[in-house]
Amino acid sequence: MNTHALSIPQPAGRKAWLGLLAILALVVLVAMDGSVLYLAMPRVTSALLPTADEALWILDIYGFVVGSLLIAFGNIGDRYGRLRLVMAGAVIFGLGSLGVAHSTTPAGMIGFRALMGLGGATLLPSGLAIVSALFPDPRQRAQAIGIFAATFAAGFAIGPVIGGLLLRRYDWGAVFLINVPVVLAFLLAAPVLLREVRATRHGRIDVPSLLLSFAGILLFIYSIKSAAASGFSLRQAIAGAAGLIALAAFVRRQARIAYPLLDLGLFKDRIFAIAILTGLVSLVVWSAAGYLSGIYLQSVLEHDVFTAALLALPGAAVLTATCVGTSRIVERIGRKAALVATHALIGLGVLALLFTTTESGAAAFVASTLIAGVGYGLSFSLVAEVAVSAVPEERAGAAGSIAETSNEIGNALGIALLGSLAALIFRLAGPGVAGTLNETLAHPDIAESVAQQAREAFLSGLHVAAGAGGLLILLVGLAAWIWLPRKLPG
Repeated sequence: MNTHALSIPQPAGRKAWLGLLAILALVVLVAMDGSVLYLAMPRVTSALLPTADEALWILDIYGFVVGSLLIAFGNIGDRYGRLRLVMAGAVIFGLGSLGVAHSTTPAGMIGFRALMGLGGATLLPSGLAIVSALFPDPRQRAQAIGIFAATFAAGFAIGPVIGGLLLRRYDWGAVFLINVPVVLAFLLAAPVLLREVRATRHGRIDVPSLLLSFAGILLFIYSIKSAAASGFSLRQAIAGAAGLIALAAFVRRQARIAYPLLDLGLFKDRIFAIAILTGLVSLVVWSAAGYLSGIYLQSVLEHDVFTAALLALPGAAVLTATCVGTSRIVERIGRKAALVATHALIGLGVLALLFTTTESGAAAFVASTLIAGVGYGLSFSLVAEVAVSAVPEERAGAAGSIAETSNEIGNALGIALLGSLAALIFRLAGPGVAGTLNETLAHPDIAESVAQQAREAFLSGLHVAAGAGGLLILLVGLAAWIWLPRKLPG
């Protein structure tokens, strides 16, 4: 009896909660970085004049780098220490933020955004592992992980407001400079409040797999974006084919090596596969809707950046509240119903963007974010939990890494795929003055009739992208309803 009593984990003290706050500061930065940039892009395009292709790379290179390196850095953290990796990543993230803030060319900004992605790839999986180790008591650990997920959602809520305030008074680079003092504070607090965490078992990191996945994703998406922005070409076709070949080689290699970056065996479980697909597609829709809506509010409806931020706030607040209350929702309706509701709410919310016009659309936008915000809140909280619960305990770490990776890749794919679809519609229906709406409107001596045609062409692209994204998420929801068992494990 005494031995059993001694094995009961003791509740964590004040130092653990302070350590959680230190990690949460980095989580907020990663979340804010995405939402701030959606609002800042019109300012960025006016200042740096990127092409349509470069503008999309500025937005999504961060997500591609993070997604490509997430699992590999999880393995590196297991071997060399997660705290050490997070601190190194925070330094790189801070240096990348400084570089982005002072960029004077699109190419320079893309490069520094990639550097931020290199640092960001260390933060989420290793940060979550450190948080889990801080709280040995299962009840406290679940509470801390819930706070971790809610903080990530809250970052999107406060990001536009803080960004709007900064952009109202300062140049666009200020939205990245705010990362630097937070990183410095973390580097000072981490050695005092946090302890090193290593896994008891690990395999070697397969460098060829890492290179194949990274090159395959970048080449394939470059091909899609290039075709949307400039039309089909031999170089674009070669890049697309090379990307597909690299991805096929990556998948084949994962099935043959002893320590794969991607454990394909997990996808044999139907529940796991649907959960990962949910995380991927919901973030595809999320990022594309956020990016295109930010341009719509500022460049079509001509709201200033702070007004656009305020219009986005109700949906972000609903998302955060839903993320916190997901456990209660699941208790009432069950995991399967909650997962299916995720798709229905996101799909219906995004389809509400079809009611926007060039004259009015703020109400439709707010309604869209309120409806979809509930779905996103459910998704952020449910996907990793369902995925991990669907696999054996010894494979939970791999399942969690894949869930995180699906979110990051989905975030980048949304802008690349649906953003490119909107760019293609603009190129076909627009006045042909420039490749993007902001470039067209910035053209000297542009006639009002040409500007109006450009706005209508952008709105058409927004509608096509929203329609495609809404239907896609609804189809995944239908698959979840048909294929998942009535009661999910957990």
